[in-house]
Amino acid sequence: MFTGIVEEVGEVRQAGSRFRVGANIVLEDLIVGGSIAVNGVCLTAVEIGPDSFTADLAPETLRRSNLGILTEGSRVNLERPVTLQQRLSGHLVQGHVDATATIRFFAELPDGNWWLRVELPPAMMRYVVEKGSITLDGISLTVAEVDGNFLAVAIIPHTYERTALRGARTGSLLNVECDVLAKHVERLMSARSVAGASPA
Repeated sequence: MFTGIVEEVGEVRQAGSRFRVGANIVLEDLIVGGSIAVNGVCLTAVEIGPDSFTADLAPETLRRSNLGILTEGSRVNLERPVTLQQRLSGHLVQGHVDATATIRFFAELPDGNWWLRVELPPAMMRYVVEKGSITLDGISLTVAEVDGNFLAVAIIPHTYERTALRGARTGSLLNVECDVLAKHVERLMSARSVAGASPA
């Protein structure tokens, strides 16, 4: 479990199904078999070196996330799992990416903030509400605007400077994880509706 608060930006050293990332901070207490969020995708560290870690990417991960299109030198957001001693500064993030979103607009505002507008697959929009939480490339963000298949978020200077969003451009793909609570509520309501239906 993660919080969507990026700890550092790492660099892809090897791309593909065998994935190696250069890092520093997140290696401090990482162990083989431990979890690490890379652009919001929960991966298992299978090898740990002095300045990098390696993980294996399953076909499902390559299909659903943007990790499959990254190349050597790509910058990625990294976060270690939350512990019971930490404050939950973001929101509960599983590291289970639902889909990718396409950046349609990304521009700096006069006060140093940024406005980010992305297009999501239509099936994802039912889990998105204004002022609700969304995870984009592993970053916990608050939805500022919802319009059709689009959502917008404000990026503060701190987030822009300390994440891989600095390299994002119009057309870039971002990993999306919708709020898991919304998905559980939908499932429970659907089961309740079926259970309450009268037999034909």
